[in-house]
Amino acid sequence: MKKKLFRIGIAVLLCLLIGFLSSIATQTSIDTWYKSLNKPSFTPPNWIFGPVWILLYVMMGVAAGIVWSKGFYHKWVKTALYHFGFQLLLNAAWSIFFFGLQKPLIALVDIIALFILLLFTIKWFTVVNSTAAYLLIPYIVWVAFATALNFGIWQLN
Repeated sequence: MKKKLFRIGIAVLLCLLIGFLSSIATQTSIDTWYKSLNKPSFTPPNWIFGPVWILLYVMMGVAAGIVWSKGFYHKWVKTALYHFGFQLLLNAAWSIFFFGLQKPLIALVDIIALFILLLFTIKWFTVVNSTAAYLLIPYIVWVAFATALNFGIWQLN
């Protein structure tokens, strides 16, 4: 149990670190470029994004830690965690593309790829541990919403 909690803790910290690094790219444009964009009517207020992402990164980390605790030597665990790692990279890249480079179309392609890879990640997490897979459901729902929002912003601008 101690080993499992340690792995969950490491995974949560890694996810939060990725989120923190992504927020650096976000902060460079949130009060300038992003503020000037035309946005869809369903755009939530800016203050909601931070708390939602913190919660999602914690849930993602717990899910990854649960999978990791099943033993990295197992090929299904490795496959699940490789998918998780790649989707985490796409997640971080989105902030760089959208806010850092101010390229909503490139960000849209990235987030579509993220959504698809997340479907595979959930599939592999289900193979290893269904609870871990369930923990990713709010994340994929948020990514679907963010994809629609990204599309709307790209379309309006």
